[in-house]
Amino acid sequence: MITSVLVANRGEIACRIFRTCREAGVRTVAVHSDADERALHTRLADTAVRLPGTAPADTYLRGDLIVKAALAAGADAVHPGYGFLSENAAFARAVTDAGLTWIGPPPDAVEAMASKTRAKQLMGVEPLGEVTESDLPVLVKAAAGGGGRGMRVVRRLADLDAALTAARAEAASAFGDGEVFVEPYVEQGRHVEVQLLADTHGTVWTLGTRDCSLQRRHQKVIEEAPAPGLTDALTRELYERSVRAARAVGYVGAGTVEFLVAPDGRAHFLEMNTRLQVEHPVTEAVFGLDLVALQLRVAEGHALAPEPPLPRGHAVEARLYAEDPAADWAPRTGRLHRLAVPDGIRLDTGCADGDDIGVHYDPLLAKVIAHAPTRAEAVRRLADAVERSVIHGPLTNRDLLARSLRHDDFTSARMTTAFYDRHLPALTTPAPDPLAPLAAALADACGRSRFGGAWRNLPSQPQVKRYAVGGEEHEVHYRHTRTGPEADGVRIVHTDPRLVVLETDGVRRRFEVASYGDEVHVNTTRLTALPRFPAPRPQHAPGSLLAPMPGTVVRVAEGLAEGSPVEAGQPLLWLEAMKMEHRITAPTTGTLTSLHAVTGQQVTVGSLLAVVEAP
Repeated sequence: MITSVLVANRGEIACRIFRTCREAGVRTVAVHSDADERALHTRLADTAVRLPGTAPADTYLRGDLIVKAALAAGADAVHPGYGFLSENAAFARAVTDAGLTWIGPPPDAVEAMASKTRAKQLMGVEPLGEVTESDLPVLVKAAAGGGGRGMRVVRRLADLDAALTAARAEAASAFGDGEVFVEPYVEQGRHVEVQLLADTHGTVWTLGTRDCSLQRRHQKVIEEAPAPGLTDALTRELYERSVRAARAVGYVGAGTVEFLVAPDGRAHFLEMNTRLQVEHPVTEAVFGLDLVALQLRVAEGHALAPEPPLPRGHAVEARLYAEDPAADWAPRTGRLHRLAVPDGIRLDTGCADGDDIGVHYDPLLAKVIAHAPTRAEAVRRLADAVERSVIHGPLTNRDLLARSLRHDDFTSARMTTAFYDRHLPALTTPAPDPLAPLAAALADACGRSRFGGAWRNLPSQPQVKRYAVGGEEHEVHYRHTRTGPEADGVRIVHTDPRLVVLETDGVRRRFEVASYGDEVHVNTTRLTALPRFPAPRPQHAPGSLLAPMPGTVVRVAEGLAEGSPVEAGQPLLWLEAMKMEHRITAPTTGTLTSLHAVTGQQVTVGSLLAVVEAP
């Protein structure tokens, strides 16, 4: 009987596992890096053990330290969550060798499937050898781990070597294993997967399908269960191939078999994930199960029922990231002041109000999940919930999620893995509320007691406030009068520091306002209050390349030095932030006249990295 579980992970998944453990009466142990000393998962656990350092390679990828932590804290079982060491057979063996219960598949099964190259060979699929022009496009993938890290699409043979180098570096950083391989890239495919659960008594459940086609950087953004539009014959085929894969390796516990369904309906095996998936809540909602609770029971040796429960309805999940989709998905950092979703919507998060979102780990803030009798109802519920969510803090992908859920290609289930390749510009076109700056200005003025009831006969001078919204500046004009504030073309119904009610053309609207210094949130619009007299901005030479985010310089292009000729679009250096690599490229063809970046250097937003001078 398991009495205490150490979760060898962090963030959202650690918090989610702790929730089930608490309901089951099982005590919990967290491990945390120095950066996560005050993280939510650290605070929620009954006991927490420090892993000295910040980088994953020094902390969450140190299996030896995690096993020592479990023993020191008196845990009798280890749950790996997802990512990090969750598909590392050596870690699984170290756990069991220490006399602890491993809440996952047997190490041999992990070893057989954790390497995508070995898994494909087991399923009769061979990766590409030497790549030729006729093989293009191809996909470079990390052999270990998942989550889209260590993946690159290559459409030109000349780009292959650079893609291999980048993929190896990213995979080594994320998983501690730099092995990569190359496979054909299926254009316009759908990412479909099958959830499995197996016990030690020979029972293997198939718990439906999921569609995870909406992806950015090959990492899933919106997932749903069941996968819509599959024929009965294809669904049966996916189930049979998945069960066959599980039985071939003596699988036990929760796992997922992933496929890429081509436009002609053929299903190509991708991999088997020997762990719980990020998107498992949609399966839980449809089948009325707690997969983590079942993982615990299976690990204790209990038998599953001969058949799983019947599915009910449809569920959709959206991943909320601190990032800017319009800026090549660049992660964003800062204080998360407030995060809340409407009632009746499931929120899985590893963040709490007041937490700081840093640069060291994945920018996932939360997962928002809706369940309803039909797909159309579930999609509508989730889109509305995302739009109504209160998210005060760093820039997020919230608007992108809401627009994606309402896009015709998604609502009609015509989505493919190329969804954002085709639609991203339209989905990220700024659409700020034109009344938001006025509401912010009125709430601010009210909070400063400018409408205190005193008035004078002399006409009031126009009041002016300036705000930045989505990179554009907006100037607001209003006046104080004996009856309150006035603005041209707008009837001001009510003002206080937190609520402004405005009426235009007979339509009355409410604006909820929250201010955190110069950062202002008006409903779902994020604004920055600008000073009346702006301070002089630093001047940079034309062609200056500035860091778009805080992070670490992980690589500088080989042979690059001051005086080197460069071409427009040529990669010059790579930043790593929130476990993702970001290329910094030459803005124009010319000469590299200055190089300030050094491998290993920590940079902040706006740091000068290099200067490229046009001829």
